[in-house]
Amino acid sequence: MKLSQVGELGLLAELERRGLARRIENDAAQLGDGLVVTQDALVEGVHFRFDLVSWRDLGFRAAAVNLSDLAASGAEPEALVVTLAVPIETDLDDVLELYAGLNEPGVPIVGGDTTRAELVALSVTALGRSERVPGRGGARPGDLLVVTGPLGAAGVAFRNGRLARPPLRLSEGRQLALTAHALLDVSDGLAVDAGHIAARSGVRCVIDLEHVPLAEGADIEDIGFGEDYELLAAVEEPGRFHVIGRCAEGSGVEIRLRGEPVALTGWDHFRKQDPDLR
Repeated sequence: MKLSQVGELGLLAELERRGLARRIENDAAQLGDGLVVTQDALVEGVHFRFDLVSWRDLGFRAAAVNLSDLAASGAEPEALVVTLAVPIETDLDDVLELYAGLNEPGVPIVGGDTTRAELVALSVTALGRSERVPGRGGARPGDLLVVTGPLGAAGVAFRNGRLARPPLRLSEGRQLALTAHALLDVSDGLAVDAGHIAARSGVRCVIDLEHVPLAEGADIEDIGFGEDYELLAAVEEPGRFHVIGRCAEGSGVEIRLRGEPVALTGWDHFRKQDPDLR
């Protein structure tokens, strides 16, 4: 069976079933003493092209997508470890710009590796600490679903020939982690990420699109694009965050627009999708 048939979630499920990976159900790995660790890779031609993003913005992006996983864990970031693979003809100034972007969020880079490659590949490991990680599996029927900010900005930016800078929601993540029953970041599209909560928690996530805050110029299709890196949480009390739906008895995700069902796409790295660049 090919990866294009099982998809990313199918691969992860098979790894768990065979005992080849453990505790991979959340945005980041929880270790001892409150240590939280996450890792993301950005590969040229898959996640970015240099006609869409500058070297500096690529560095910021690589840091931000990892810090988003720490935010979804309610963690305070402590350090980044960076591995960079580049062609040997790459200009030194470009690499320095990349590292300037990596440093923009203010989290120190404490190590990593560099190597040669035909295309640029950048892998970042982020380390932080959290007193409480809600994870994806604690949502309950009756919980409200909230997001920390507008969705669709990444889709709008891509349609306009660029990649959006991800937001940093670290303080919001720490606030939500105090009481949320489930918490993750919206990286693969609202429907896909709500599906993670539904599957892990054994609930049905019902989302009303008319209540979803939209980025300027965004439409419903942009919500399915993913890469917004806002946080999605299941909570009893919404506080200052936007209520977009609720958790109910059952399973799966129900997306509605003024009461009518809507199909919303998302992203899976191993399934054939358009656009290819993600």
